[in-house]
Amino acid sequence: MSDRKNARAAAERGARLTREDALALYEENDLLALAAWARAAKERASGKNVYYTVNRHINLTNICSANCPLCAFQVEQGDARGYIMETDDVARVLELAKKTPHLTEIHIVSALHPDRPFSYYEGVVRQVRAALPHADIKAFTPVEVVNFAKTEGTSVRDILCTLQAAGLSSLPGGGAEILSDRVRAIICPNKATRAEWLDCMRTAHELGIRTNASMMYGHIETVEERIDHLLALRDLQDETGGFQAFMLFPFHPENTALGAERKLARVGSWEDMKMLALSRLVLDNVAHFKAFWVMLTQPIAQLALGFGADDLDGTIGEEKIIHAAGAQTQTGITRRELDAMIREAGYVPVERDTFYQPIAAGEGA
Repeated sequence: MSDRKNARAAAERGARLTREDALALYEENDLLALAAWARAAKERASGKNVYYTVNRHINLTNICSANCPLCAFQVEQGDARGYIMETDDVARVLELAKKTPHLTEIHIVSALHPDRPFSYYEGVVRQVRAALPHADIKAFTPVEVVNFAKTEGTSVRDILCTLQAAGLSSLPGGGAEILSDRVRAIICPNKATRAEWLDCMRTAHELGIRTNASMMYGHIETVEERIDHLLALRDLQDETGGFQAFMLFPFHPENTALGAERKLARVGSWEDMKMLALSRLVLDNVAHFKAFWVMLTQPIAQLALGFGADDLDGTIGEEKIIHAAGAQTQTGITRRELDAMIREAGYVPVERDTFYQPIAAGEGA
């Protein structure tokens, strides 16, 4: 039996795919077959449920010392476009959050500010916890956590323990980009390495902090590097079981140095759906897959529900990082809109908290 037939047979019966299987399925480019197998894998994991949450994003600052060529959000210190949220600014956002019905999550990610001490970020977590005692706080990617540890001269474990004590609930999965040091040396040379990102996640899981995982694709990486990225996540999940959801980020090249220098264009929806379905099949030990409508647009996110996704993320409220790179989507969405998107695709909308505990099923507002 050929490699391609072996790969198809494994995907159809839900067996664990090898690296060679994944590459063969990618090269075959049979999108409808991938969709069918990924849908079956999704339904084995979560039935007909499709999840979303009522959340609000806070991007504390865009002033960054990393200067990554893939990023359109960052500016250098002293740039007139730069901002940093002080205590009063955060308080204003939290007052809006308090008035948001059903809100269960505050999501905080930022840039690597060159001189704000870790105590500032710890203070923000404490401020959110005091204002919203029942909300989950999903905050700081491994890239940020590793940076905190380096600037403070301490360990990642100490940083995570301090944040946990302050009220941190979980970590987002960003900053992974492609877990290849070859790629990272070009697209984000001053951010956490492959090993540092994975070690941070391992440490978080050991401390009982659940996390998400992600991949940003469609820039300079090879298909083999994408598959190796997925396999690294799968290996860590086998070890710890701490990843609760996976999210794909297609690279938005607009307004980025990398996009301009390499003359890159945004990959198309075919590639988005192929990578989503393939990721669902490779990551057989991760229960939930997000179709992030801010990145994909609402119609494509809805389509993704037929390619293995079972989560549309959340209402968001306001998002700056992806929109700085040219995303034209809304900055917020209502529960009613999310409900309608899910029902039209033939699935059951389930409002959830950060940890996929159902809050409500039915009509949103």
